[in-house]
Amino acid sequence: MLSTHEIWLAIDARDVGGIEVHVTHLARELIAKGLKPVIVLVDDHGDTPFISLLQQQGLPYRICRNSIDFMKSIARRSDGMLLHTHGYKAGILGRLTAWCSGKSVVSTFHSGDDGTGWLTLYSWLDRATARFATCIAVSDPIAHKLPHPSTVISNFVPLPSAGALLTGNHIAFVGRLSPEKGPESFCQLAALCQEGEFHLYGDGPQRGLLSKRYSDRVSFHGFSQMKDEWQHIDLLCITSRFEGLPLVALEAMAHGIPVCSFAVGGLVTLIDHKVNGWLVEPGQVHDMAAIVNYWLRADKQTRLSISQAATRTISRGYSVTHRVNDILAVYSSAT
Repeated sequence: MLSTHEIWLAIDARDVGGIEVHVTHLARELIAKGLKPVIVLVDDHGDTPFISLLQQQGLPYRICRNSIDFMKSIARRSDGMLLHTHGYKAGILGRLTAWCSGKSVVSTFHSGDDGTGWLTLYSWLDRATARFATCIAVSDPIAHKLPHPSTVISNFVPLPSAGALLTGNHIAFVGRLSPEKGPESFCQLAALCQEGEFHLYGDGPQRGLLSKRYSDRVSFHGFSQMKDEWQHIDLLCITSRFEGLPLVALEAMAHGIPVCSFAVGGLVTLIDHKVNGWLVEPGQVHDMAAIVNYWLRADKQTRLSISQAATRTISRGYSVTHRVNDILAVYSSAT
């Protein structure tokens, strides 16, 4: 039945972050299974990094002129199209329009952050409209926040052909430079871990201030295609205040790169402390620095053991094939 349907993977995107990469992984695997996904952008933001990524990967996509065009496009379809939304805006608009027009809709909830200001309202509307969809949550904490039953399906990544070497002292942060991701906590590590080289990959509203304060100890790379960078990284630090299940953690571990993270969101399930990575109480920068210094001084065998455990974690529980099969089961229940 699904093979005859076009599957709209709806998202409002400009830059390339975890949700955007998740959607590309999903689209490629659906195509490999003989299905017909189309990545549908809710608004036309012009030439963006995400559009460039879709073009580079040869993935099918459609750009709506604006939110009204997006909603009208859903309502006009009469051929059994399945809508799968990602993110606040696509989710809220897509669920309401699909409900009014009798369409099947699946929504993946990626974030557990209540946010501040307007984001608080979007978060509330996002959860309030969950009842109009068949819901997927990427972690148990996110599922528990939803007022409607959901299926927990973690994020997923393909396994790379080769892992990182882990022979250096390259400590990395990968993500948006905004308060909820805690990039300043990462920068503070640099002063506490003198043997490390600290590299920050990402862009956002805090970049100017952070680069002014910390550029003597931290290298700021801006937005980067991480597939070209993982080979140079030895340890990933995640200093977020809130998380679902960040894709960068899965990608790093798939490459054999251990993750040291504040214990937030789905990371507490992903990371087995001292086995495949490390967990630190949120906000405890000095405790994280102690672990980073331990890693910097660890011998080759210690690094290899933790690296192999990280890769096994991904191959056994977070591979693309297994998780997409779970998503297909949700699709079948929704149609």
